[in-house]
Amino acid sequence: MVHGDITAMEVDAIVNAANSSLLGGGGVDGAIHRAGGPDILAECREIRAEHGRCRPGDAVVTGAGRLPARWVIHTVGPIWSAEQADEHDRTLASAYRRSLEEADRIGARTVAFPNVSTGVYGFPKRRAAGVAIAAVRGYTSGATGIETVVFVCFGRGNFDLYTEMGCAS
Repeated sequence: MVHGDITAMEVDAIVNAANSSLLGGGGVDGAIHRAGGPDILAECREIRAEHGRCRPGDAVVTGAGRLPARWVIHTVGPIWSAEQADEHDRTLASAYRRSLEEADRIGARTVAFPNVSTGVYGFPKRRAAGVAIAAVRGYTSGATGIETVVFVCFGRGNFDLYTEMGCAS
C-alpha cells in the first residue's frame, strides 16, 4: 500500500477505475487517460467496437501508452446504492478478482489498484476497502503468477483506512 498517484507506479499493470463506456471520464479514469495519452483511448475504442461496454464487475486490458506500467486493466465497479449493498459488494469483489485474472492472463507479476468505486460512484470507503482487501487476499492465496499487489491511495484518508485495516506499506 502506498499513498500516491497510480499513474506514476512502476509496475507491470495498473488498474483503472473505469466507467462502462471505456471512453475516459473523471477521477482515476481521467488521470490515467491524460497521463497515458491517446493510445489507451484508441485501444479502448477497439475493445468497445468488438465487445461493447464493460459490465460492472468485469475487466479488460490495454497497453499503458506513456505510463511507466506496461498494461492498464480497466475495471468497472458498482455505483453505490444502500438498497443493493450486498449485490454491490459482490460486484466490487468481482471487479478486483477479474482484474487479477486479467493480470494473470497477460503475465503481470506486479499490479497496482486504486480505490475502485469510492469516488463519484459513492461506495462507502471503509466497506469498499474491506471488500477489496478480502478479494485480493482470496485471489492471491490460490495459484497465481502475481507476486505483488499494491493499493495506491491518492487521498490520505484512504491510506490511513487501509493501514487501519491491516495492509502493510
